[in-house]
Amino acid sequence: MFATAIHDGHALRPEVADAMRLPDGERLREEDPFTGQAIAGVPGRVVVHRSRFEVDLNRAADQAVYRVPEQCWGLHLWDAPPDEAFVQHSLRLHHAFYRTLATVFDDLVRHHGRFVVFDVHSYNHRRDGPTAAATPAEDAPEVNIGTWSMPRGRWAGLLDPLMDTMRAVDFNGRHADVRENIAFQGRGELARFVHARYPETGCAIALEFKKTFMDEWTGVPDPAELAGMRRLVDAAAAHAREWLAHA
Repeated sequence: MFATAIHDGHALRPEVADAMRLPDGERLREEDPFTGQAIAGVPGRVVVHRSRFEVDLNRAADQAVYRVPEQCWGLHLWDAPPDEAFVQHSLRLHHAFYRTLATVFDDLVRHHGRFVVFDVHSYNHRRDGPTAAATPAEDAPEVNIGTWSMPRGRWAGLLDPLMDTMRAVDFNGRHADVRENIAFQGRGELARFVHARYPETGCAIALEFKKTFMDEWTGVPDPAELAGMRRLVDAAAAHAREWLAHA
């Protein structure tokens, strides 16, 4: 059992920070702050502290450095387009990250036969402004499970009860709205990498938490909601470990 929070980070190397024209607050809005806290109870985990605006580890290498606004929500990032040397420097982290993941996951397969990884992200639901109406609930579950690249039939015995487990958790006096492939489909590079490299032995589950655990416009977190998010992940991780031990 493993978990990642690869968009948690806000840090930039100095060269990138100097070239970045996007204000910190706007950059933070498209990052996934506090997702590292959600996976703190999973013993095997990776929390990335570098911003996705330096290199996006959930995109393929040829798209991992945003060059034009169309790649990043129409945002204008750079005073001047990044040159190839700048891009290649940023991509070093991408290459190193996936080499490291391959080593870790190869070891998990060697010792345990198979593994499950939660790829934890978050998403905005008040894009029209802090006082504007939120995205309708029918289009924005509190937890969106993305399974696009997953061989769904192979892992259904894990996934369907896992979602039921998450729905049953006391989430601050309510039960979380957990649905599959509604706001996102889990098309990111991490899940694709796992299912391509480990088609029989690795299951990557993309978890997208709606940003009800924070104010997406100010960046201020809600501690009670963060604790509830961690309880959901802890319960799902316990279910996955039990399933791996007995399936």
